[in-house]
Amino acid sequence: MSHLFYQGRGRKPVLEQARGVYMWDREGNRYLDGSSGAMVCNIGHSNENVLTAMRRQMEKSTFGYRLHFETEASERLAAKLAGLMPAGLSKVFFVSGGSEAVESALKLARQHALATGQDSRWKVISRTPSYHGCTLGALAVTDYDPLSRPFAPMMREMPKIPAPRAYLDGLDPDDPETGRHYADMLAAKIEAEGPETVLAFIVEPVGGASTGALVPPAGYMERLREICDHYGILLIMDEVMTGAGRTGAFLGCAHWGARPDIVVMSKGLGAGYVPLGAMIADERLVEPVLDAGGFAHGFTYAGNPLACAAGLAVVEEIESQGLCANAARMGEKLKARLQALMQRHELIGDVRGKGLLLAFEFMADRTTKAPLPRALNAHDRFVRIAYERGLIVYSRRTRDGIEGDHILVCPPLIVNDTHLDEIMEGLDASLAQFTAEIRPELKAG
Repeated sequence: MSHLFYQGRGRKPVLEQARGVYMWDREGNRYLDGSSGAMVCNIGHSNENVLTAMRRQMEKSTFGYRLHFETEASERLAAKLAGLMPAGLSKVFFVSGGSEAVESALKLARQHALATGQDSRWKVISRTPSYHGCTLGALAVTDYDPLSRPFAPMMREMPKIPAPRAYLDGLDPDDPETGRHYADMLAAKIEAEGPETVLAFIVEPVGGASTGALVPPAGYMERLREICDHYGILLIMDEVMTGAGRTGAFLGCAHWGARPDIVVMSKGLGAGYVPLGAMIADERLVEPVLDAGGFAHGFTYAGNPLACAAGLAVVEEIESQGLCANAARMGEKLKARLQALMQRHELIGDVRGKGLLLAFEFMADRTTKAPLPRALNAHDRFVRIAYERGLIVYSRRTRDGIEGDHILVCPPLIVNDTHLDEIMEGLDASLAQFTAEIRPELKAG
């Protein structure tokens, strides 16, 4: 019996220990963490340098409320992050997670508008499907039906434009005209809403759980920046999943010429060692807000010294171990091997992603792009099969959260060739078992 209230009735083994890319349950079974938890554990588990930094900070202080004290740990991490951002993004606000980071960005954008006489601007445009967090403010810019629909009456939903799913629409993702086609939907939406009412556009540089590692088509990100500049709206990059090296660069947006006005980070920033997130904003946005009386927002654990000491150690490990470069190198190998796997397993209809943010999507028919019947619950079934074989992967549904099962393969950035071999062996065997299980159901359907 458990007194914990989980998301569902399913139970899992008790975790005993975790080291590097591996985890062990209490019964001694070993699992390869092929999804970095929920795309969190970028530097692997139980990194001794991070643990040492945490112990050292614990001996000094574990809490210092930001209205009472400044802390060395938070100042050092803020300086480190500012140095890794595009020029001008030099102001950092710490939080405890991705949803909090997104909420902070939305509120800063609105308060900047108020502080600069742009009171009519309040709408934040995002994409469909998308996921930006589970709090009501973050859900308002999210469009992922199973998570957002139940709470629709409780929030003010924001305008949406289609995500650039070129592979489903039969368009060439390498053609800049494709990128312009999707990006210009933002301009059309701004005009439809009234440019004077639009505050910001929020986007993941590479899609996360809602679109399964969707890489934008050529020219898309650059065109988004042009549109935001033309209409005077802010570009918020949701780097909660893509940041901290996951795509092969410290920020996912670094792969394209689309400078953000605000960046939000979490997941790989704390890397599973502590709850930690950050909003990093252009100084030109922050100064008017402070001059107008201050940022009317905050959380109790914002800038917690223990969390920031851990976060600084995580970023230092990413740098010292060359993990951005390793993510790019290993990601290229893993993607090629997933594409080869697609040739052997006809249920895989698409492979996509960048760095070590990769996914494959199941399809009943590659030609028509028809998804597997939703009643098969394919994404959950495959994850269970792989888990029983000692491989942890992550899944969601690409098409509005209702159908289009995809599997995210996103191991820690420390993976080597031996780990890739294990991942591929686990996926291959799991796919064979999965196909055998559902084939009779497909024929019956």
